Amino acid sequence: MTAPNRVMDEQTILPDPAHSAEVIDLLQVLRDRGQVVPETRARLVSGDGSSTVPLPDGLHDILVKALEALASGYAVTIAPQHTTLTTQQAADMLGVSRPTLTRLLDEGKIPHERPNSHRRIRLADVLEYQRQRRKERRELLQRMTTESIGLDLYDLTDDDSVDEDDNRT
Repeated sequence: MTAPNRVMDEQTILPDPAHSAEVIDLLQVLRDRGQVVPETRARLVSGDGSSTVPLPDGLHDILVKALEALASGYAVTIAPQHTTLTTQQAADMLGVSRPTLTRLLDEGKIPHERPNSHRRIRLADVLEYQRQRRKERRELLQRMTTESIGLDLYDLTDDDSVDEDDNRT
């Protein structure tokens, strides 16, 4: 009889210097295959090699990002999330208080449902709000920096430059 399925607990993977060369090699193989044969996707292979299963694109992307972080010496945390959050879970994710989150919901800045007396927020909506806020903050900082330079309030060295088209996420 098999054990019942359970949601995994949060797990953090620390970079292992003894395996960093292997991680970097794996990253290179994935990049090379992606450029040379774009239709080839990574596959999960059983320990004995008898069966393989193609990884969905999203999982492949997560694997590559995790490998890049580990190769750069960062730890990677994997934490399962419900696709629907309570107000406290959403507030924790955004790093705000629950009353602040409630105000954002009341103002319509984050969509939510109220199937009963408790509000429920879709994880996708919280992530979209978070992405949008980061983008707005980057744009504001860029404008402030540009204005400061224009007013000679910002000291630039020869190595510094301001790129108005910088759209990093």
